[in-house]
Amino acid sequence: MRRFLLSRLLQSLVVLVIMSFVIYALIGLMPGDPIDLMISANPNMTAADAAALRAIYGLDLPIYERYWNWLTAALQGDLGYSRLFGQPVLDVLLPALGNTVILMGTAFTLAVMVAIPIGTLAASKPRSAVDYGINLFAFAGISIPSFWLALMLIIIFSVSLGWLPAGGIASANAGFVEYISYMVLPVLTIATLSIGSYTRYTRSSMLETLRHDYIRTARAKGASRRRVVWKHALRNALIPVVTILALDFGFLFSGALVTETIFSWPGMGKLIFDAVMGNDFNLALVALLFATALVLTANLLADLCYAWLDPRIVIGGGKV
Repeated sequence: MRRFLLSRLLQSLVVLVIMSFVIYALIGLMPGDPIDLMISANPNMTAADAAALRAIYGLDLPIYERYWNWLTAALQGDLGYSRLFGQPVLDVLLPALGNTVILMGTAFTLAVMVAIPIGTLAASKPRSAVDYGINLFAFAGISIPSFWLALMLIIIFSVSLGWLPAGGIASANAGFVEYISYMVLPVLTIATLSIGSYTRYTRSSMLETLRHDYIRTARAKGASRRRVVWKHALRNALIPVVTILALDFGFLFSGALVTETIFSWPGMGKLIFDAVMGNDFNLALVALLFATALVLTANLLADLCYAWLDPRIVIGGGKV
């Protein structure tokens, strides 16, 4: 087990280094740079001034030298400054990451808590009215565009009924109820869209699992339908579902750009978009690397969950 974890951590580190170079190169190849923005903002700046600034910031160096300078500084804990916000990158990134963790974590938990039970229920009663109703709900969740659902929720609950705020985030000294009120609509938007796909995956996996021989054996031994479905079948059916959840978990925490923009939620999605569009190299690079690290972490957790769900799965030469 220890060997497996060390191996995965080493692999993740290699992936992060490779991704850091790829992201740095892609951002560096984008047209324009911060000096070009300074020139457009100050028409009195001469070509000599621009060349001097590029030399000061190292923008006249080949991209591999610029990357090496950034990497050595990052390994020493210096991730640079955000050009857009005029602050150290971590001072800008951590609050946005915290907001995304709260929002997406709540939506993800709600989606899983709803999708797995109703997906299992639909699979246990195939081709029944319950199955058709759950399938209809799941297909609706998959098909509805996120921006349309967000706007409809705002129109109904904010404009028409006036129950909830249309967007933004509560102030630092706000109470718990006020803070939650700002989260309700964006959480409902993200959770509704996720529930549809998670339900379909759970139902499909459960239907496949219920056809296995050991399920028929459990029924032949007199096990109740409830015990067969919720104890014997569900645990094995969750193995492929966990893969989907792990991948989605990582991508969710990189931010939901459309939802965060509509509800003015200051999270990672909006931050990454603003950083890329504003040529804020340091902020965009570190934010995208955080998203990559979260995806890698989610995949590692998924591997550990496999062994917990199915004792027959052995990881790294030993059981979890």
